Parts: sequence; structure tokens; C-alpha cells
Amino acid sequence: MQPGAPYPMGATWNGMGVNFALYSQHAEGVELLLFDRPDDEAPFASLALPERTGPIWHGYLPGVQPGQLYGYRVHGPFAPNDGHRFNPSKVLLDPYAKAIGRELRWDDSLFSYDFDADEKERDLTFDDTDSAPFAPLGAVVEEAFSWNGDRAPEVDIEDTIIYETHVKGISKRHPDVPEPLQGTYLGLASDPIIRHLKRLGVTTVQLLPVHAKIHDQHLVDRGLDNYWGYNTMGYLAPEPGYAAGGPADAVREFKMMVR
Repeated sequence: MQPGAPYPMGATWNGMGVNFALYSQHAEGVELLLFDRPDDEAPFASLALPERTGPIWHGYLPGVQPGQLYGYRVHGPFAPNDGHRFNPSKVLLDPYAKAIGRELRWDDSLFSYDFDADEKERDLTFDDTDSAPFAPLGAVVEEAFSWNGDRAPEVDIEDTIIYETHVKGISKRHPDVPEPLQGTYLGLASDPIIRHLKRLGVTTVQLLPVHAKIHDQHLVDRGLDNYWGYNTMGYLAPEPGYAAGGPADAVREFKMMVR
């Protein structure tokens, strides 16, 4: 693995490989984990990020392509009373991940503490169960996209009419949206929705959360999911559940919606 660069943050593909950069002020070491498929229970490779610039750990790996699934193990002090909870048994999602390659699967191993410990002291205990089979993973993305000359309309503020809506809700309930596109980014961008918004005189659409979200465990246990999206998993990754073509298409379809 080559030294790479501390910027930009996250995983950045340059056509020949990927630069990985992760912030951690107090880490003592960072391992990059590479997975082949979402159902893999263990990575096929674990590589130490070789360089540190200030609080940024980084490295460049030639040959890595868009679609590569990855996560991190971060080594450092475990001192909960001092605010440090480093635990390399736990696979971590890159906070700068631009796409989610595997969603979280609820399991006790995701937590850093021992569930069998006394409740009063549980949060201060250390659990070394490997969370690799269950942790969410990031995915390397191809950032190139043809915007076809698209530009912001630059509507004057006094002429602006803002319409707040939910990607899934508006496209799922509109009767003229094709069924395969209902509840998706492409459904929101479909002709029936555009005509509807134009008839209302809307100039600006404000979307309820569209970043990747966690489906709370108590909802999953009841066969439900997190509709509103306020339990964030990744701020920079679009919610994969709104992609008509499946999670791997979320980034491309989100850009198509905006365009």
C-alpha cells in the first residue's frame, strides 16, 4: 500500500486506484478491510494505513475499482471515562463513505460492551466479539456523471416557493408514477411528479432525510422500518432503499433525480 494523501476524506477513486483517508485524533493504528460481497462474514484483505498527517490516517491502493466494499478497524485506547472507546474487534463504517455497500444487520457484536455484564457497569466493559459479519460497509463510487449542462435555476428569494416532501411518500402515493419507480429517487424525478410540482408553482423542493439511515432494532424486530430517516448511518451516502435498480445504483439515481 502506498502513502497516499490526507485529502480528500473518505475513499476516492482516481481511475487507477483508491485513496483512503480517515480522521482519528487519538488512534494508534488503522486497518483498512476489503470485502468481496455484502454477505461475506470476513474481509479478504486487511491492510494497515501506512501514513498519518496530523489526525488524518491515509493510504493509496492501486487497482481498486468502484464498487469495492470496505470498512475499518481502529486501534487506540479503551478508556470510556476519558471518552475513548477504541475497539479493533468492531468494524467501523467510514463516516465519509459516499455509498453504503452493506447495511447494518442487528447483532449484539455491534456493541462495544459486554451484554452479560452487570447493568450498572455494562457501558464500561470491553467486548472483543468480531462484528465483521454484521457491520455496515462503505462502497467506493465512480464520481463522474454527465450533468448535461444542468444549472441551478437561481430563482429570486421573493419568488421562491418551497415544497417539502419525502422521496418515498410522494412517489409511492402518486397514482401516475410507474409502479417500478414508486418510492424511489427516479419516481420523484418522473414526469407525473414534475408536472404536479409545476402545476403548484413550486420552484424549490426540500427533501426530508435522503442520507443513509439505520432501521432501529425495535422496528426491525416488528417487521417495520425507519420511514422518516432521522437515525443517520452515513451523512454523505444516499439512502440505498430509494434506488429503483437496487442499492448499488443509489448514487447514480440520486444524481439523476437532481439533474
